[in-house]
Amino acid sequence: MKDKLQVFAGSMMTPIIVMVVAGFFIGIGSAFYNIDNAQALGLGGIIVEGNIVHNFFKLINDLGFMVMRFLPLFFTVAITFSLAKREKGWAAFGALVFYIAFNQVISSMFQINEINTMNTTVEAFMESGLSADDAAMKSALYTTFLGIFTYDSSIFGAYIAAGLASCIHNRFYQKTLRPSLSFFAGPRFAIIMMFIFAIPTGIIMFYFWPILFAGISTTAGALTSSGLFGTFAIGFLDKALLPFGLHHLIPVQYTSMGGSLEVGGVMYYGATNIMYAQLGDPDSTSFITRNFESGRILVHFAALPAITLAMYQTALPNQRKKAASILIPAVITAFAIGITEPIEYTFLFVAPALFFLIYAPLTAFGYVLCEFFEVSIIGGSFRNMFPNLLQPDKVDAWALLFLIPIFFVAFYLIFKWAIVKYDVKTPGRDGKEEFELYSKKDYKDKMAAENTNSSEMVDIEVSDNLPQRILEALGGEENLVNITNCATRLRVELKDVDKAATDEQWVKELDAIGIVRRKQSLQIIYGTQVLGITTDIKGLINWE
Repeated sequence: MKDKLQVFAGSMMTPIIVMVVAGFFIGIGSAFYNIDNAQALGLGGIIVEGNIVHNFFKLINDLGFMVMRFLPLFFTVAITFSLAKREKGWAAFGALVFYIAFNQVISSMFQINEINTMNTTVEAFMESGLSADDAAMKSALYTTFLGIFTYDSSIFGAYIAAGLASCIHNRFYQKTLRPSLSFFAGPRFAIIMMFIFAIPTGIIMFYFWPILFAGISTTAGALTSSGLFGTFAIGFLDKALLPFGLHHLIPVQYTSMGGSLEVGGVMYYGATNIMYAQLGDPDSTSFITRNFESGRILVHFAALPAITLAMYQTALPNQRKKAASILIPAVITAFAIGITEPIEYTFLFVAPALFFLIYAPLTAFGYVLCEFFEVSIIGGSFRNMFPNLLQPDKVDAWALLFLIPIFFVAFYLIFKWAIVKYDVKTPGRDGKEEFELYSKKDYKDKMAAENTNSSEMVDIEVSDNLPQRILEALGGEENLVNITNCATRLRVELKDVDKAATDEQWVKELDAIGIVRRKQSLQIIYGTQVLGITTDIKGLINWE
């Protein structure tokens, strides 16, 4: 189960690309489509309401908001694509069919039970005797999506649809039939089953989604009412779940768990969705401060650079130059792109207690401080901060001018003390001539590689072709069950995980930053090059 949750969590990174593009388009489009803003930027002579330049930026802005409107569909297709073992194109198509089909079943159940757009409005529920708040809550259950009157299950519905659609596809895409029916075999049979399973799914959703919605609303309400304590809990879990690959499962960015707000007459759910909506709304004067995102700035711009400096200064004098050669690129990647794993996993590997008892709580405290001082800014790294430059009037980041230095000094002093006090073997302190940044191993067998006899190691052919060598290190094509990736990790499911190379081989011979082992799966950390590696491996074995 844990392996499957990790794969699902990793798959949630796939659709994030549309959010990056949406933020870019909304940032540019809204900055120049707003006539008042264009005039304030000195472009009033070029951008005039209704002219070709103004209409162009309207097009750009509308494309960005298109992503926001159809986000559940993008998530359903992208996650299913990632979770499919093979025939991923068919899986994505099947996910589209399944998502629309089960929502159509819900709509048909509405008609059977005489539920329609007229008797589900706030006014209609108030006339039936509900209070304004209860009426608004009940009316929020319903929406019209893709022309279908259905439940507003938002991203949660996408998670449900993607999980089921991927299971259906993986179960039936290899189905064989008698020769006379062979046209309907294979992935086509999986498409047929999408229709079949959409019927019970839609019926179950019709009866149980209101109950699930009430539970989600209660949880979201508790999270909202918990104030800074809830913010601390989310910040802590964001780091504490990292070693298990489950940190993407905290659904505050794109679901009602992260709050809800009406922007420009449209209700948006999730902190990130709300902020992007505010970015494109001319009537919004600032971004929300309870966004569970601003705290990442302190991690990327203060905590990790400070830890990196502490590692460098505590390295052996004759090893500092080598340590700098791997630490500096890692920290630049952290604050420029937002990929923090190389540094975090290094300290996690050599000192897990300090990771959970010091690093995770302190970073969570950073989330609290950013919210307490009302920091409101989009993005936690340089990569995602561009939209702020176009509408700086909506940004409130002055507190970062003192929070970043304070956090830097605090993390530097604490980690330098801890490294020296407990003789933590960070890069350059272990006496080895060659060293790498590490990953978090499974704690129960983290020493397995050291105890493995060299005769049991997989024989890897020396080659400059890294994808080919990785495939051989996984035990060959016949040992592969599934292969995919998230932002930094190659995620593979194997028939026999013991046939794979040892952790030492992955790091020393196969250029991996580190590796996380589970019973039937591996997560091999390669950083930002992982997508190209995954594509090349699939090309070698003719997988989609």
